[in-house]
Amino acid sequence: MKTVRLIHKWLSLLVVLQLVTWLGSGLFFNLMDGDKARGNQNREKVTGDFVIDHQRLITPDFESLAKASQSIKLVTLSKQPYFLLNHQQALYRHLANNYSLINAYTGKHILIDRSMAKAIALASYKGVAEITTVIKLSPPISDLPKEKNEVWQVNIIDEGSTSIYIDAGSGKVISHVNEGKRFADFFFMLHFMDYGSVGNFNNWQIIFFSLLMFVLSLTGFIWVIDLARKGRYKIVRS
Repeated sequence: MKTVRLIHKWLSLLVVLQLVTWLGSGLFFNLMDGDKARGNQNREKVTGDFVIDHQRLITPDFESLAKASQSIKLVTLSKQPYFLLNHQQALYRHLANNYSLINAYTGKHILIDRSMAKAIALASYKGVAEITTVIKLSPPISDLPKEKNEVWQVNIIDEGSTSIYIDAGSGKVISHVNEGKRFADFFFMLHFMDYGSVGNFNNWQIIFFSLLMFVLSLTGFIWVIDLARKGRYKIVRS
């Protein structure tokens, strides 16, 4: 029984530390500014004020395109219309997708290059932005742990050291990430025990902690049974 009690006491310490971490990070979630935590203080909603000249639109061979892709839609990037084809459509946007962009006026295939990524990023930023660097990144990406696609990272000089992430295949603005969001992500990491930065709570740390909780409960139950067998619990009638 001495070993059981020793295991139970040390596991209690580990569990209490994690419970305090859960409570502290949960309190932070209740007090934090949601807009700052998402990094959207300087994010501009891209409006659809650009008018597409439908007379200039090409008529692509949709039948052949449909065979080569799982979805086709007309999108606007940097005030230009494009047909966006998805050849490998994942269940979620951050999972591996395979896109093609076709200029809807000329029919020319387009790749998101550095200058186009800058233009898309600036259109999503409120006010005037000074860009320092534009870098193409492949997963894993520290600011976007779930992301499985290549992205353009456009870094801005502002009070929050904002990084704007553009999907390198579709041109979609994935996220604005600044110091406020990085700070909030740190607490999300603590709360969900995401110490491997995989972007979800389905990780080995949670599984391991669940096993510790099971052993803690089991040793506690054995200890209670042992105390009861020794007559340490008595029913007192008033």
